[in-house]
Amino acid sequence: MILEETTRVTASPEEVYHFFETMDVNYRRWHPDHIQFRWNTGDGLEQGAIAYFEEQIAGKRQKKTVQFTEVVPDRYIEFKPTSRLVGILMPSISFKIDPHESGCDLTQRIKVRTGPVGAWLNRREFDAVRMHMREEGGNLKTILETDEVRPL
Repeated sequence: MILEETTRVTASPEEVYHFFETMDVNYRRWHPDHIQFRWNTGDGLEQGAIAYFEEQIAGKRQKKTVQFTEVVPDRYIEFKPTSRLVGILMPSISFKIDPHESGCDLTQRIKVRTGPVGAWLNRREFDAVRMHMREEGGNLKTILETDEVRPL
């Protein structure tokens, strides 16, 4: 199963990518349910870097340590949980930045390994994740389009 949300942003791919490069500054502003973000290893947004984040989803605190597996500046960011168990259930999370004439589209994608029964049993949690992703997209759009973050 893939949870996916696309947001059209009137900002350049470079500005969207820079937002993610400076996630340690932007994480809590990005969504009111975001609690903490930090880079554990590496030099920021680069392949192999490890980051830790906490957020509330469906009233539950989520704590994840992730490793960045693919980083294409201004175009694509992918990471996976460092926990093998979590990685089996959620093998990757990605952000794809597609340019268009007036900015770009940001597509958030979470791959989840579950069958129909698991999807049905966890539907409230998956619906909460979908809502969180929509809110993140809208908040990112607002931040970038109101010049709150344009330090390039």
